[in-house]
Amino acid sequence: MSRQTVVNIPVTDHDNFSFAECLVFLGRSEKECLHYVQDGVVQKMIVSNGEPVLMEISDNTASGSLRIVVRSAANDKPEGSKGSKEHLVIDEAYIRRYISHWLHLDADLRPFYDFAAKDNVLGLLVTRYKGLRLIGIPELFEALTWSIMGQQITLGFAYTLRQRFIQAFGHHAVIDGKDHYVYPHPAVIAALEPATLISMQFSRSKADYIIRLAQSMTAGHLTVEQLENMNYQQARDHLVSFRGIGNWSANYVLMKYHRHHQALPLEDAGLHNALKYQLQLTAKPSLADVKTYTQHWGEHAAYATFYLWRSLY
Repeated sequence: MSRQTVVNIPVTDHDNFSFAECLVFLGRSEKECLHYVQDGVVQKMIVSNGEPVLMEISDNTASGSLRIVVRSAANDKPEGSKGSKEHLVIDEAYIRRYISHWLHLDADLRPFYDFAAKDNVLGLLVTRYKGLRLIGIPELFEALTWSIMGQQITLGFAYTLRQRFIQAFGHHAVIDGKDHYVYPHPAVIAALEPATLISMQFSRSKADYIIRLAQSMTAGHLTVEQLENMNYQQARDHLVSFRGIGNWSANYVLMKYHRHHQALPLEDAGLHNALKYQLQLTAKPSLADVKTYTQHWGEHAAYATFYLWRSLY
C-alpha cells in the first residue's frame, strides 16, 4: 500500500444528511486543535495500527458517501526521502467505525424528523438545519474530561483549558506546516500531579477529578466495554459513581460518546438559553420548566438538545 490511501464511507439516510451543516458545527471554535475545517474539508489526525495518520474528509454526494484520504503523519518528509516510510498500513475498518461514530453517519434521522415535525419548536429547527448529524466525541476519555473542563465556566475559557491540555500532553505532528494533535491518553494524565494542571489554570478540584478519572480508566475501573454492556440507566449510574461526574456530565457523555438517544443534559445552560430564545420567554426557564418543556422528547432527547444548541450560533 502506498503512503496514501482512500476510504469511502457510506452515509445512512443520505437524503437527510448535510456535510455543510456538520462543518458549521465542527468549525465553531477558533481554539479547536484536534481537527481543522478548510474549503469543505476536515483534517484530523488519529492513531491507526500504532501509527499516527492524517485523515482528510470531504463530501462525495454523488455516491452518498464521505471520501477519506488517509496518509502517514509519522513525519512530514516526501516519499522516498531518508527516514520516510515507503508503505502505509492502516486499519480501514477502524477508520470507517471511527468516522461513522464521530459524525453519526449510520443514523436514520427519519424517526426524529417525523417527531420534530409535530413540535412547534423542533419543527422549525429541523427545517432550518436539515441534515445536521449529532456530531459526537470519538473517545471516551475525551468526552469525560471535556465534560469536567466545561463545568461552571464560560465555553470560551473551557476551550482555552482544553487547548492547553491537548497541546501539553497529546501526540503532536507537523504536517504541511500545520500543527496536528491526538487527544492525550489516560495513562499520560494518570501519571501527573494536580499541580501540573493547576498551573494551567485548572481549578484544584478539576485537576483532581481529571487525574483520578485517568487513573480509574488506566486501572480498568471505567472502560468502553463496561458501558457497552449497560443500558442507559446502568451507564448513567456507573458514571456518576466517579468523582467529578454528575447528572449533567453523565448525560453529556452518554449523548456525545455512547449515543444513548434518550440522554438529556437537563441542567445544561445552553439548552436553557436556546429554549428561552425559541419560546420567546422573558427569562431563562427554571429547571422545573425545562423538565416540563422536554418531558415528551423521550428517545429523541439527544437530537432535540443538539438541534437547540445549534440554534445558538
